[in-house]
Amino acid sequence: MSWIEALILGIIQGLTEFLPVSSSGHLEIGSVLLDAQSSDNLLFAVVVHLATALATIAVFKNDILELLKDILKFQWNESTQFATKILISMVPVFVVAVFFKDQIEALFIGNLALVGSMLLVTGGLLLFAHFKKDGDRSVGFLGAMVIGLAQAFAVLPGISRSGSTIATALILGVERSKAARFSFLMVLIPILGASLLELLDYSENPTAHSIDLISLIVGFVAAFIAGFVACKWMIKIVRKGKLTYFAAYCFVVGLIAIVAS
Repeated sequence: MSWIEALILGIIQGLTEFLPVSSSGHLEIGSVLLDAQSSDNLLFAVVVHLATALATIAVFKNDILELLKDILKFQWNESTQFATKILISMVPVFVVAVFFKDQIEALFIGNLALVGSMLLVTGGLLLFAHFKKDGDRSVGFLGAMVIGLAQAFAVLPGISRSGSTIATALILGVERSKAARFSFLMVLIPILGASLLELLDYSENPTAHSIDLISLIVGFVAAFIAGFVACKWMIKIVRKGKLTYFAAYCFVVGLIAIVAS
């Protein structure tokens, strides 16, 4: 993978991580179109996901600092409860990461038919959430587990993580801005943990990987900048309830990917 290809794919990741159109699916499509497929596609995906996780921290820095301050009071307050719900939501994706890591890696091979099919599923989920009456709830403990299951399902390339978790929250009756906030914050610990493990593996034996460090850095910076912009944009989109446009987009791109395969 050249640095130009890494730049393009990093921008794609940054934009699509927060928009409900599946960043992993678009990375797979972009890799096929650029002929940049390799055994290190998952490593690159982890690096650019780390960049968008840091972009999330930058956007929600005030919320995160407030949560940490309240948690350190060691009281069962609203922030502590919110943090507990985040931990609950992590359980399904942790199980998938521990017990199905090899199967997940095998999916990142430029399988356009799979990506296209899963994009159709994402589009259907977004469309269903659009017609659900707006709720006014906060995320509950059981709801956190259900949203966590949606996040675990989103390891499939073509299933949008933000789309599936936000749509699931909306279907459960969670208020729109709260659904977006929970969706973006719940992913931080899993992504940071997975990124750290993958980067440690890379640092121990960088010659075993075909992708060079410069390409990883370029992809990282591009994903961070694009992700920061897209995160702010997506918060506004969810509040206005305009998810049908992305559902239509997923249907079109999904069908094209299936036909192209």
